[in-house]
Amino acid sequence: MHVKKHLGFSALRKSIGQVFGQIDDRRQSGKVDFSLHDCLMSALAMMFFQDPSLLAFQRRMQDRMHCSNLKTMFAVKAIPSDAVLRKNMDPIGTEDIDPCFAILFSHLQRGKQLLLYQLDSGHYLIALDGSQYFSSDKINCPSCLTYKGSKSKLRYSHQILQAVLLHPNMRQVIPLAPEPIIRADGSDKNDCERCAGKRLIAKIRSTHPKLNIMVTGDGLYSNQPFIDALKANAMSFVLVAKPSDHKILFQWVEELDGLAGVEHIEFCDQKGRRHHYRWINQVPLNGARGADLINFFEYWLTVDQKVTYHNSWVTDQTLSRQNIVELVKAGRARWKIENETFNTLKNQGYHLEHNFGHGQQNLSNNFFVLNLLAFFIHQILELCDSGYQYCRSKFSSRKEYWNNLRAAIHLMLFRDFEHLLRYVANPHEIWAPD
Repeated sequence: MHVKKHLGFSALRKSIGQVFGQIDDRRQSGKVDFSLHDCLMSALAMMFFQDPSLLAFQRRMQDRMHCSNLKTMFAVKAIPSDAVLRKNMDPIGTEDIDPCFAILFSHLQRGKQLLLYQLDSGHYLIALDGSQYFSSDKINCPSCLTYKGSKSKLRYSHQILQAVLLHPNMRQVIPLAPEPIIRADGSDKNDCERCAGKRLIAKIRSTHPKLNIMVTGDGLYSNQPFIDALKANAMSFVLVAKPSDHKILFQWVEELDGLAGVEHIEFCDQKGRRHHYRWINQVPLNGARGADLINFFEYWLTVDQKVTYHNSWVTDQTLSRQNIVELVKAGRARWKIENETFNTLKNQGYHLEHNFGHGQQNLSNNFFVLNLLAFFIHQILELCDSGYQYCRSKFSSRKEYWNNLRAAIHLMLFRDFEHLLRYVANPHEIWAPD
């Protein structure tokens, strides 16, 4: 296959397996029938092959061919039952699984794939956004967030703050380890996305100390405390700034625009769409004494004399005619974390909002992280593996593709995942000897 060996499935799985194998096992040794490695790898296999539930996965494992193939591809000695899997995974700290994301990221760095994601400014754009993946009025654990409307039952939920590295021109996104938004032990107050955001950017900087990072996020983050946290972690930013949240900032912009102190560019593209940019450097973020001076920019897209898109941002980057277009593209690229990440995970086969198991400690979050890890592997294979790309191109939908892969491992034994792709795709170049 035309793929660098360290970017193929087997190499990625092996690196993840090494992380799983190093997790401290605090269970009583005399009562252990399944290793933590095998429990975590089995759950990852379920997510990787997009089984809709743990029950569906266990039913497939009753077939000898299925079971043998999964053991071979994921280096698992024994696949536990659903009850055993949940019991053994619940106490595992999610922070013990998180290093897998940095390991996969390093595979991309080694393969020079990250160069595809570098902006002209030299930054790597990381988008932040929160999402809920579990909600119930019955099932709960001590970490659940709680909410009660005026006329509704008390509801329990799990939310995360996700970070993905992306580029305006790249379809694939690179997920980083998420930050859970949970109720802390002994606390009677819900966590919030802003607090999780500060924890997350500190974690990202600790994991990637030399990466030249630009953070993009919605209007929740364009405030002084969060910008201070970004600066403390040596991160640049492009953050949405809404008029309703920044009245004084917009007053400054409008008054200076009236005095010809704001710059504009306007042009039509080949499709007849009109692009209008305006920007100004060094205006106060808010009306507080000693408020940061930031740089402000705004963009309108007009099609057939109708504004179809409008947004505004603040940044620490000095704005000019040379970089205004790229920075607007960076700000607009934030939608990829919603569309290419959360929408894919929720609606395109990953069953993100299905309750694979809740537990009383970390089970719900661990299943989420393993699902995200499977998505990360798929993104790498879509980006780098010609065999995977060719095989995927043979099917019109993601669902049909994974249905065929699951069907194939019911029919015959395979040496590894690459062998499975050869069988399903069957082009001459895929069948060529290694």
